[in-house]
Amino acid sequence: MRLIETKDKSFTFFNEEYQSEYHSLSGALEEAEEKYVKALAVEDGDSILDVCFGMGYNSYAVLKATIKVNIVALEKDEKILAALQSIDLPEPYSLIKKLAKEKVYEDDNYSLQLVLGPAQETIKTIHQKFDKIFLDPFSPKKNPELWTIDFLQEIFFVLKPEGKLATYSCARVVRDNLRAVGFLVFDGPHVGRRGPSTIAIKPASCETSS
Repeated sequence: MRLIETKDKSFTFFNEEYQSEYHSLSGALEEAEEKYVKALAVEDGDSILDVCFGMGYNSYAVLKATIKVNIVALEKDEKILAALQSIDLPEPYSLIKKLAKEKVYEDDNYSLQLVLGPAQETIKTIHQKFDKIFLDPFSPKKNPELWTIDFLQEIFFVLKPEGKLATYSCARVVRDNLRAVGFLVFDGPHVGRRGPSTIAIKPASCETSS
């Protein structure tokens, strides 16, 4: 994997399979903080599903912003989990490295789990409900299986009523599919791209078994 420095001086990798960087070149950490953690107002006590863990930046931004949180992350690529071990970032990134190696980390404040395998399959093994979901696959053109109605229905199922989802994409197919499974869809922040990101909310009227 080729290492690339982004404009905020944080690093990302170029994925040869998908022919794409893992993060926005305007700022890898900035994207994690602004489009996911701040956009969803992540707070202490939240339970978060991090879809497409990658280099762990989204989960890292959560750990920086909280002192008590539960994260379940999904990732299929063991190469990126090995590659992130070469990245040096301030604490608590050591917890991200530990999670990438051991797949589980737990202490009095943090409960972290990394589930390895294709997300469209591993999502079906998740049996808890989440306050917030980060949806961060490669683009719909490059990684279409993680933007389908079927996959987003699984995402909708594991989100609590009034729970929120964030994704960097504002593609029409993404927003149409989010609405099709029951989400209310809104513009998210503009960070590093001309278009906005996307925020989706599960209506309060939806039962937890929906």
